[in-house]
Amino acid sequence: MTQSDSVPCDAVGRRIIYRDEYGTVRFVGTVSSAAGIWLGVEWDNPERGKHNGTHEGVQYFQCSHPTGGSFIRPQKANFGVDFLSAVRDRYGQEGNQGIQDCRGNPLRWGKKPIEFLGSQDVKQRWFDALLIVSVGGCQVSHANEEDEISNVCPNIVELDLAKNLLPSWDKVAQITRQLRKLEHLDLSQNKLAIISNPVSLSDAFANLKALAIQHNGLTWAQVLECSQMWPVLERAHLSSNAISVLERPIGVLQSLTLLDLSSNLLADENQLVHIAYLPRLEQLILSNTGLTSLHFDDIQPDGKTAMFPKLKFLAIDKNRISEISADERKGAELDYRKRFGKDWLKAGGHQDPEKNRPDKEFCAEHPRYQELIEKYGAAELSEMEQQKLFALKDQLIALTIRCPDNPDQKQLEKKLPDSMIIQKVRGLLHRLLKIPGAELKLTYISSKMDMEIDMDNDLKPLSYYSIESGDCILVRW
Repeated sequence: MTQSDSVPCDAVGRRIIYRDEYGTVRFVGTVSSAAGIWLGVEWDNPERGKHNGTHEGVQYFQCSHPTGGSFIRPQKANFGVDFLSAVRDRYGQEGNQGIQDCRGNPLRWGKKPIEFLGSQDVKQRWFDALLIVSVGGCQVSHANEEDEISNVCPNIVELDLAKNLLPSWDKVAQITRQLRKLEHLDLSQNKLAIISNPVSLSDAFANLKALAIQHNGLTWAQVLECSQMWPVLERAHLSSNAISVLERPIGVLQSLTLLDLSSNLLADENQLVHIAYLPRLEQLILSNTGLTSLHFDDIQPDGKTAMFPKLKFLAIDKNRISEISADERKGAELDYRKRFGKDWLKAGGHQDPEKNRPDKEFCAEHPRYQELIEKYGAAELSEMEQQKLFALKDQLIALTIRCPDNPDQKQLEKKLPDSMIIQKVRGLLHRLLKIPGAELKLTYISSKMDMEIDMDNDLKPLSYYSIESGDCILVRW
């Protein structure tokens, strides 16, 4: 089908740029009361558009936003360039001596343009030596002929393809399949359609270890669907997408050591359980994800959990979690030092620094214990005995739980340890009552006095509020 000399035959679905605005072609053809060929474009920025694909009562295409679409003439649309054209523009033309950037401007050393010297073979060796390539924002839309990329620059290990005009994952694969040494790839700010059988593209990402797909509008379900393509992926940077609800990765992402979910608004803190058993995950970035608390359902009396078994680094800044004061941190560290003091002595710890040699097993289970000893000194034996006494007194208290604003909610009877902090009480009530934990307002009424008292400090235990058996916790949201 011949549409116009300026319109590619596969234009529908292609990405374009016009006056620095990116969009996707949804329609090619004639429009009533307007002569000639038109492109119906859905813009990434809906403020750029005028309608939803309807003109004079006729629906020519559909948009996800009511003002996301408009019609433009084909000659105004930039459909992009092939990959090697972008590389040559940025790193130098094989056929001339000047080295240019992606806009065609010569790169300079001071006032002099940088030039190739020597034979064509020397110039080819220049491309052979390219290991790290950035053609971000260079309007790359498609690959070259088969094997052409692998013949020109076969040794690329790290590639930046961010903010280009690539329309789908199979178009990306046509490029990466020719880069057999590729380990790092940035595809941020690309609107990539997912093909029906993503695993069929896995050979194109066979050695990929690090992938950035940020600002792409992806959901977690789409990430899991795509992850079939990345068999050995270790680092996934997924910030600023549309990830709110997580699912457990089954058979995929099992090699991940780093997962960045920052700036995705998670539905609630309970989403984390779905990624808690990734076997190799060491770094988890949850900055600016709307979290109000963190809790572990399987927490043991010794404070251990089977969740996140390899985790070494956790970022939770820019969330709504209560900040721990310096005094609260110090108190917790001193309690920890006393609580495991006897285990430390049995493992080879000693008050004398020169004789202090706890075994590897203890150090693996308590990696910061030695640091706390250096910071505060070793705990005295009397402190350890006192801590044990306190632990024995840590008792269960029988409480009634009521929802005064929701009379249909059944009253609960629960026994809770008086050492349980309010944050964990919130998590428990969230699970029992099936309501968002962050929205709960907790108060209690003592059985000894008719007064309702706020429980407003998430880091304090029940004992801090002098709650006793027979008291009633009131829950509102």
